[in-house]
Amino acid sequence: MNFEYFIAKRLIKSTEHKNSISGAIIKIAIAAIAIGMIMMLITIATGIGLQQKIREKVAAFKGHVTIVNYDNNNNVEHQVPVSIHQDFYPEFTTVEGINHIQAIAAKGGILRTETDFEGVVVKGIGKDYDWNYFKEYLVAGRLPDFSSKINDEILISQHIANRLGLTIGDKANTYFRKTDSRFNVRGFVIVGIYNSGFEEFDKSYLLADIRHIQKLNKWKPDEVGGFEVFIDDFSQINEKGNEIYEAIPSELDSQPITYTYRSIFEWLKLFDLNIIGIIAIIIIVAGINMITALLVLILERTPMIGILKALGSSDWSIRKVFLYNAAYLIAIGLFWGNIIGIGLLFIQKYFNIIKLNPVTYHVNTAPVYINIGYIFLLNVGTLLLCLLMLVIPSYVISRISPVKAIRFE
Repeated sequence: MNFEYFIAKRLIKSTEHKNSISGAIIKIAIAAIAIGMIMMLITIATGIGLQQKIREKVAAFKGHVTIVNYDNNNNVEHQVPVSIHQDFYPEFTTVEGINHIQAIAAKGGILRTETDFEGVVVKGIGKDYDWNYFKEYLVAGRLPDFSSKINDEILISQHIANRLGLTIGDKANTYFRKTDSRFNVRGFVIVGIYNSGFEEFDKSYLLADIRHIQKLNKWKPDEVGGFEVFIDDFSQINEKGNEIYEAIPSELDSQPITYTYRSIFEWLKLFDLNIIGIIAIIIIVAGINMITALLVLILERTPMIGILKALGSSDWSIRKVFLYNAAYLIAIGLFWGNIIGIGLLFIQKYFNIIKLNPVTYHVNTAPVYINIGYIFLLNVGTLLLCLLMLVIPSYVISRISPVKAIRFE
């Protein structure tokens, strides 16, 4: 082991010499490893980041699992109320892994100004609403406070504000249709503006006190439109959705957002396949470059191989010398790839250099997810896979004759 390591170190120093024949090829191989690592880091960080960000945005508007009356046909104008006197509210203790549940209601309306109007969905929320999922999207003003008496504060999207020319402090007259074709009017006051970057929601949703919805629908104070449930681990959303369904009364229905917004989450699943495919291609390309460098290195060091064989070294011992050398070169490429790749990711994370079309990607900027776990696994996996790819080419050493190798020029 010490002998092989010593020979590998001498070989490394000789390949680093500027007059080395294999120097250029080895530099190309190192650059390929570095570029490959940069691309893999960016692929994983942006792929997982986009998945997580879209999940968070959908959950901010709809929760992870919704509980409504079975007769509710998802039409905000024909909601069947649900009593808040449930065994699972305000604490869902019968199912593990649930961190919050909140009561909500919704009603369609028309937000009108002197010059224009916009169709909206007024989402009613109460004092149990968890703002932690929403506050990061606040771009102006403050969050409404519905913890005490009923008030007229609302939170609207930047899209609606720009569309209607509204700003903080403006009065937003909202018209709600009655059953006799007349309208109820509510004069809300804008206290905050949000921008989630998810146009499907930003185009229509505004948040108001749930007690306005209860009065407009002529519900009792203990009746709501439904409940939003938040779980700890999103990867278990389908399992938890089934457990929640089994735990609630038979007249109620529950649906995870992966079912309600199936097309979005099916689209997100494609990112996993894309990530795997890109990583596989990059590792194969990097491995081919290292195989080329190894073969050139063996060809250049043929006389040395002959001398080592003449001195009694086994084929496997000599192969390990070259594999150690290859591992060192791969490590150099991984080092620079990590430095540059992680640096680029942090720049994107804090400065949002790369912008995306929210219509297509549901986000304004490319989100990144940086985790030491996947970075470590990616480095170890790349090193091991590249070395495994080099084991077979190293067999060429066993076919080298000591006599011919010493005379080789």
